[in-house]
Amino acid sequence: MLGSVRPSRALSTLAALVLTGAAAWGDAPRRVVSVNLCTDQLALALAAPGQLVSVSRLAHDPDSSAMADAARAYPTNGSGAEEVFLLNPDLVLAGTFTADATVQMLRGLGMQVELFAPARSLDDIPDRITRMGALLGREAQAEQMVASFRADLAELSRAPDTRPRAALYYVNSFTLGDQSLAGAILNAAGFDNIATEVGLDWGGALPLEQLVMLGPDVIVRGRDYPGQSRAEDNLTHPALRTLTETRVAGTLTDRDWICGTPQVLNAIRDMRDLRLSMQAAQ
Repeated sequence: MLGSVRPSRALSTLAALVLTGAAAWGDAPRRVVSVNLCTDQLALALAAPGQLVSVSRLAHDPDSSAMADAARAYPTNGSGAEEVFLLNPDLVLAGTFTADATVQMLRGLGMQVELFAPARSLDDIPDRITRMGALLGREAQAEQMVASFRADLAELSRAPDTRPRAALYYVNSFTLGDQSLAGAILNAAGFDNIATEVGLDWGGALPLEQLVMLGPDVIVRGRDYPGQSRAEDNLTHPALRTLTETRVAGTLTDRDWICGTPQVLNAIRDMRDLRLSMQAAQ
C-alpha cells in the first residue's frame, strides 16, 4: 500500500501516473501553487483569473493574512511536497524558509520552485512585485502596482514636523530595528526607533527594565496570541504602568506588517495617524 512506501518512492510512482506540464498560456504558467504566506498575497494580487490554484493555509487566517477575504476563494494546502505535487502545478511559489526537503523533492520531480526571501526594507517591495509579475506573465499589472505603491508611499512618508520615539515590543521582550521591514514601516510613518539607541540595528532582546528606562513616546505591542505563556508576560507587565508619558498603541504589528507587499501601506497609514493624533493631543 502507498502508506507503507517511503515518500520519495511514492512521489516517483505518482510522477509516472500524473500528467505534468499542462498546456501553458504562452510563456505564463497555468497552474500556480503558493506555499508561503507572503507569496500567497503577491500571487493573489497579480495572478490572472484561474491561474492560481492553491494558497497556504495561513492565507485564510485573518490575523496573519492581509488578504484573507480574497484568499478564501482558493483551496489551501499544507505546504507539503506530496500535497503540492498532486495539485499538478507548473509553478510553485515558496519562501526561503520553506522546508528545504520539500523544495528539493519538488525540484527533483521536475517542478519549477521559485523562492522569495522575506522583505527587510520598503525598497524590497517593488522588487518582489516585479519578480512575481515576471513569473506569472503579468508584467504590465506588476508595473502598475509598483507605480501605485511608490506614489502612495511618497504621500504617506512626508517629512513630519517632529519624530516621536517609538518601541516595537513583541513577546519574550523582542524588538525590531531599522534594518527590518517593521522598522522601515515605523520610520516611514515618522517615528524614530529606540532600538537604534541600544545598538539593535536589525533586532533582538530589549529587556523590560531597559524599555522602561528608555521611556519611549509610544510602544507598539505585538499581538498576545491565544493561550498562556510566560513569554507574553512582558506585554502586560505592571512596570509598563510606570511609563505615564508613554502611549501604548495596542497590537498594530501583525497582518499588515509581516510581508513585503503593498499592504504595508496600511501599517504606515495607521502609524502615521497615530503620530498625528499624538501631536494633536500635545
